[in-house]
Amino acid sequence: MAESKSLRKPVFTKVDQLRPGTSGHTLTVKVVSKKMVLQKGRADGPQVRQMRIAECLVGDETGMIIFTARNEQVDLMKEGATVTLRNAKIDMFKGSMRLAVDKWGRVEVDEPASFNVKEDNNLSLIEYELVNVVEE
Repeated sequence: MAESKSLRKPVFTKVDQLRPGTSGHTLTVKVVSKKMVLQKGRADGPQVRQMRIAECLVGDETGMIIFTARNEQVDLMKEGATVTLRNAKIDMFKGSMRLAVDKWGRVEVDEPASFNVKEDNNLSLIEYELVNVVEE
């Protein structure tokens, strides 16, 4: 076990390349807006656990998508901030795509990016339908 394992360089994805049911995306986006959708506390023994969920509209120069921020991620998502989402996945919610980062991923605040968000290509407004294909 003397050989050192080198880490792979992340392959950055653009928003317009995201597809339903995919995961493992690394992308740098700007936060366009943030809306709290759930905030509740739960008495769980000696400490009170907060559960917070916010829907944040994020994007890059190719398009926009809604990012579902949970708990500590909510604090990092400030309007106008540039963030890097590592190991992000696409969740489907009511037929539309949502970007999410679970416990296997990471949200990092980054240096302000030089790109402008393309606001006329919102991927979360596209409605998808699951179609079963029967092979004969």
